[in-house]
Amino acid sequence: MSIRATRYVACVCLIGLSALAAGCGEKTFDPPDREARVADADARFQSVRFDTLTWVDDEERALIGNGIYASRCRDCHGTLGRGETDYDRARGLEVPSLVEPEWRMAESLDSVRHRVYVGHAAGMPNWGVGGLSVGEIDAVSFYVLERLRPEILGDESGRDRP
Repeated sequence: MSIRATRYVACVCLIGLSALAAGCGEKTFDPPDREARVADADARFQSVRFDTLTWVDDEERALIGNGIYASRCRDCHGTLGRGETDYDRARGLEVPSLVEPEWRMAESLDSVRHRVYVGHAAGMPNWGVGGLSVGEIDAVSFYVLERLRPEILGDESGRDRP
């Protein structure tokens, strides 16, 4: 390589490094707070997205929901859905039991879908914005209402609900 070419390459590298150094100045990134993220997810939620879902049968839906529950929900809500796990205690989270007879979302699949999609400012992720598909949200919501709750509460009647 000639001296001229070497100088050219050196100048280009020096300019590139100068631009890189200038771009590395003090920058801050302030992610939106939890309440803003939940509000954004709530604005994006549309229950009609669930209307076109089809499943081979309820067993397939529950099986997929069980897998999602095990991978995404169990750390906080526990294997049996009761909450109060070591994971949430270590993080100072107050996670509700999904199997309390008086759980306020127990009567509505739409309410559970909404909560899973939107999350909660107290710590529940908004899975619908970045984490789970609409089908996965439907499956895990179905699993909680139609399999987990009846199994823990000893109530088979939940399996007959639409």
